[in-house]
Amino acid sequence: MNELKVFTIKKNIYEDNAKVAETTRNELKKKGTYLINIMSSPGSGKTATLVSTIKALKDEMKIGVMEADVDSDVDAKTVQEAGAKAIQLHTGGMCHLDATMTKQGIDELGVEELDLVFLENIGNLICPAGYDTGAMKNVAILSVPEGDDKPLKYPKIFGKVEVLIVNKIDAIEHFDFSMNLLERRVRKLNKDIVIFPISAKTGEGVEEWANWIRELKVGGYNIEKKANKNKL
Repeated sequence: MNELKVFTIKKNIYEDNAKVAETTRNELKKKGTYLINIMSSPGSGKTATLVSTIKALKDEMKIGVMEADVDSDVDAKTVQEAGAKAIQLHTGGMCHLDATMTKQGIDELGVEELDLVFLENIGNLICPAGYDTGAMKNVAILSVPEGDDKPLKYPKIFGKVEVLIVNKIDAIEHFDFSMNLLERRVRKLNKDIVIFPISAKTGEGVEEWANWIRELKVGGYNIEKKANKNKL
């Protein structure tokens, strides 16, 4: 197994976040690499969801993951073992990633041969929602044990993301959780959001989420086509 790289990111407060984010998107599009920003609270199952996603897609496309944490490299090792190229980003206590920090991670990861990169953002529902990282899509994960009232408490993140993954549906019978009520609350904030109920543990619903990724395009460039080309 390749040695895991751990990189401590440094924030440049003088960089304009929107400009860096747009530049990052344009550079990734030229390379045919799709960046997805994953946000959630701690314990929602971000890493488990990424592992199940990697396993579903790793034979079709080359995948990279940037794991952001205040400390530790356990999550990066987990996704690396699942079959993705991984790098651990240490934020030095910061509760979010912005575009400059993400760009530093991309440069360290090296994406030239990658079709798809996931950024696993810092685990909270407040800070990450305020920053454009340069990702093409933003995804939130909400787990059943967290409750169906989270959109009422943290509306900004649910209004920002294109996709909501509802994880741990295998445990739904043990909690006072209504999928219908959750969806109504989320769609009041974001009528076009795509919702995938899944269980990262059992695999239920993961294929539907993986199919959504397969259908993504970057300026008309299909990442699946690039992945097939890379096999040649």
